[in-house]
Amino acid sequence: MIRTRFRKVILVASGIFQEQLIADYANVKHVQSIANIFPAIFESYPDLIVFDYDFLGKDLEKTLRRIQTNRFYDKIKIFCYKNDPNEKTDSFLKVLGVDQFIYRADLAKAPKQKTVLSTVNAIIDTSIIKLVASVSN
Repeated sequence: MIRTRFRKVILVASGIFQEQLIADYANVKHVQSIANIFPAIFESYPDLIVFDYDFLGKDLEKTLRRIQTNRFYDKIKIFCYKNDPNEKTDSFLKVLGVDQFIYRADLAKAPKQKTVLSTVNAIIDTSIIKLVASVSN
């Protein structure tokens, strides 16, 4: 389940995601049109935005640059779903503000987890555990 730190989530992806991945979540707003991204962000001010890299294509760069330059969006975490890792593209997107990447292989590794958002929580939990371990040492 989505923990309290992600009370509001926006998923920017094609229509397939609606039924398969987010059907159980009431706090997820699904945006299927590139033109509706910023009105949806302004309306709900989410804690997390998950972008589908294949769906947005070249518009992802423009969207990330717009988010990065506006201080209204400072506290929003940005995740990007991709089919395969690509070091050059991933590093470029990191510079543009992507906090975490979710790959298709990550979803296949976790058969118990039903959704992208559950995988996101698992990744974040691991990151927090590593951070706490490094601080305690």
